[in-house]
Amino acid sequence: MPELPEVEVVRRGLERWTAGRTVAAVEALHPRAIRRHVAGPDDFAARLVGRTLGVAQRRGKYLWVPLGEDEAVLGHLGMSGQLLIQPIGAPDEKHLRVRITFTDDGPELRFVDQRTFGGLSLEALKDGVPATIVHIARDPLDPGFQDAKFLAALRAKNTGVKRALLDQSLISGVGNIYADEALWRARLHFDRPGTSLTLPEAKRLLTAAREVMAEALAVGGTSFDALYVNVNGESGYFSRSLNAYGRAGQPCGRCATLITRVAFMNRSSYFCPRCQKAAGQNLVARS
Repeated sequence: MPELPEVEVVRRGLERWTAGRTVAAVEALHPRAIRRHVAGPDDFAARLVGRTLGVAQRRGKYLWVPLGEDEAVLGHLGMSGQLLIQPIGAPDEKHLRVRITFTDDGPELRFVDQRTFGGLSLEALKDGVPATIVHIARDPLDPGFQDAKFLAALRAKNTGVKRALLDQSLISGVGNIYADEALWRARLHFDRPGTSLTLPEAKRLLTAAREVMAEALAVGGTSFDALYVNVNGESGYFSRSLNAYGRAGQPCGRCATLITRVAFMNRSSYFCPRCQKAAGQNLVARS
């Protein structure tokens, strides 16, 4: 699933290509793509025609495009969703779900989604954020992110620190890939309880999360296949810089110990068993 860097790359593309443009027509080609819009695809299309799109915004893994001060188009990419800018008349993608054309006859916006876990909807805004996602926390690259509040909440968690990083009500935008990468950089085991972290360790983890996502953003995010691309259909290249995620059986870049993979929440966790010791292995007493 696309995480913060990938979604931010898409947001920037939308800002460049759709801000200030007025919608001429909307084709909802698959009902699942509009399932979160409870009034249905026809209502979604009718209410969007004639509206002028604002500057795309993001909260964690969610994107939205304001339609004035009270409403927005909210999007989530799910596992395989793509928002693409295509010239009018370009061949349709196999999994095209929604097409939006504009009054200026310029490139159209397409929502493509092979697995149909993503979707678009019209949502009311509450304090500038779609009301359905106000519970989503700010992400660590957000200027409004409160470090002290997050660090205190993280250190109060009895659950493993990776579970805390994936809790979108605590910190948003971090998924499986960047959680593993941040934990590797911070030299912390994924199952260390938050309550066992010293304040310097917690700060180190937050710094690592910021660094790894900023570096991924700079190269267009992480792409393992054609399912994640930017609005121009281009892949990201951070997969070449991964130190832990997906590297089971390969040597750690710090100590040459083989990276280990274990099952975690119906997914996987990748870590170095030497650099990232489990709870009880030479832990310094919490201060």
